Amino acid sequence: MTDKTATILVADDDRAIADAIEIYLRGEGYEVLKAYDGLEALAAARTQEVQLIIMDVMMPGMDGLRATMKIREEKDIPILMLSAKSEDIDKITGLGIGADDYVTKPFSPLELTARVKAILRRCRAASEGTRKSGLHRSGGLVIDDEAKSVTVDGEMAALTPTELGILTFLTANAGHVFSIEQIYEAVWNEQAYNPENTVAVHIRRIREKIEIDPKNPRYLKVVWGIGYKVEKYA
Repeated sequence: MTDKTATILVADDDRAIADAIEIYLRGEGYEVLKAYDGLEALAAARTQEVQLIIMDVMMPGMDGLRATMKIREEKDIPILMLSAKSEDIDKITGLGIGADDYVTKPFSPLELTARVKAILRRCRAASEGTRKSGLHRSGGLVIDDEAKSVTVDGEMAALTPTELGILTFLTANAGHVFSIEQIYEAVWNEQAYNPENTVAVHIRRIREKIEIDPKNPRYLKVVWGIGYKVEKYA
């Protein structure tokens, strides 16, 4: 499936904004579904074939954060969060519960569609582009490109597409240290612009899923002042 045939779920209680986003996305060739609160978004994610969700944070009934957490318990559909708030803590909260990216209102149509395309490219690369590489391994950490699966000492770890992209990149280059900018540009496939919080939050979530003790990681390590690496083990 190419990104131009992707179906995108837009969840926003402001119908004018949802309608405007639909126009932008349909203009790029995407199919669009709409939901107006978190419960509707959750129901659509469970019953419809969706390749990406654009999720507003502030919605009645069930807000976007809770809806994202619920969806993450069941599916690995990439999620782009929208919020009128611009503080770093709100961005970190969204990313910390499993969102793949974040856009602050007001946003331009060009910015939104660029973020959508970048996420779909990453997902397509994860499912197709790296498939030829087979397995990436470092000790008990094994990534199967074809199955898009991660196991640690034989136990499955459920990662989002973005988390999988980061871990695959670092594991395929185990032993090498990469800066935050290098990681962002390799995985997001776009120029890095203040990517520190975005990458750091994803790294923390990956550690929580693959490490026995995330504060003392065996695999995914920080090299202070430089960046991150996956330790190389036989």
